[in-house]
Amino acid sequence: MRGRERVLATLVRKEPDRVPVDFGSTWITTIHIEAYERLKRHFGVVSPTVLMERMQQVCFVDEHILERLEVDTRGVFAGLPELECNQWLELPDNRFRDAWGVTWQKPPSSLYYDMVQPALPGRVTISDLRSHPWPEPHDPGYVRGLRDRVRAQRAGTDCALVLNVSVYPVQCSQFLRGFEDWFLDMAAEPKIMDYLFNLLTDIMLGTVGDVLDEVGDLVDVVSVSDDIGMQDRTTVSPEMYRRLIKPCQARAYDFIHDRTSAPLMYHTCGSVYAILDDLIEIGVDALNPVQTNATNMEAGRLKREFGDRISFWGGIDSARILPRGTTEEVREEVQRVIRTMGPGGGYVLNSVHNIQPDVPLDNLLVMFDAAQEFGLYPLAYFQHLQESNCRLCDLTFVA
Repeated sequence: MRGRERVLATLVRKEPDRVPVDFGSTWITTIHIEAYERLKRHFGVVSPTVLMERMQQVCFVDEHILERLEVDTRGVFAGLPELECNQWLELPDNRFRDAWGVTWQKPPSSLYYDMVQPALPGRVTISDLRSHPWPEPHDPGYVRGLRDRVRAQRAGTDCALVLNVSVYPVQCSQFLRGFEDWFLDMAAEPKIMDYLFNLLTDIMLGTVGDVLDEVGDLVDVVSVSDDIGMQDRTTVSPEMYRRLIKPCQARAYDFIHDRTSAPLMYHTCGSVYAILDDLIEIGVDALNPVQTNATNMEAGRLKREFGDRISFWGGIDSARILPRGTTEEVREEVQRVIRTMGPGGGYVLNSVHNIQPDVPLDNLLVMFDAAQEFGLYPLAYFQHLQESNCRLCDLTFVA
């Protein structure tokens, strides 16, 4: 099977020829720039490193590396904004202000940018929200040349094309208000939060609609991201989620499904077991990153209780196994997750969130190698198809 066939089959819970693998198709399934430079050196790749997402410091993965790692996905991204109101303002001390008015800074000792100044702190009214200078959703830069680029991608690859779109009213509202004010408003000012969630959703869907009008018929998966989980529970109670957040998500995902037949992959970190039925109800086809070390998010539990209604995308432990485990422990982790989540389809293999600088190169390569070793259908997880070291570790080439 081709990569595209493989991904599409597994997302409708059918077994392809092997478990499909993702790497670099989204800004939450790729790699931090420091780890990527090591990967490039290993393969002898000399192409420039290009940031995919500034706050997380993650980057695009070179096509030659994707081919060598037998990755089944490729990312699709809207263009850059052209309107002045959507431009980011560079500030001193390694800071910038984004189009929403939020200020970010990367301290010298940090790997990432942190939110250091919310745009709308303190007490706010609905009038304040109405008068805030919001981004313009219908920026021509987002779609200029997009269809031609995606047509070229479709002609040049047999992998699944994953369209990245921004629908994140929860996180965006947290950055706008600041986390303390956000939590206070969720409890004490639900009408203001309801207004803000719907306002942000409307703005974001303006851009998403333009992008889907251009390429909704050309892509295979649509990826959205909005964190609503913590390590041991949802960010707010399930009841509060259903009252204030779920209606906007339902409206957004209906909007997307109305404009493309591509399945929807939704990213949220943390424990979302308590609302997984809700996510399925509102049209989430695949859950990422499947943070299996969070409360009630064990792979077996998720597959057993939800595996006939939703697919899983991720699952390889990036908190302990990938950064601190041995290569054999990484192989065992990949084998275990494939054994648990792979039967009957419904599983795309990837690390739990982006590969970080503390992940040893050998462990990263072994993850991909083990995916090929243990991912063949019918799942031969009981066989060690090869006992030698990772076959990718000795490969080199020059782009």
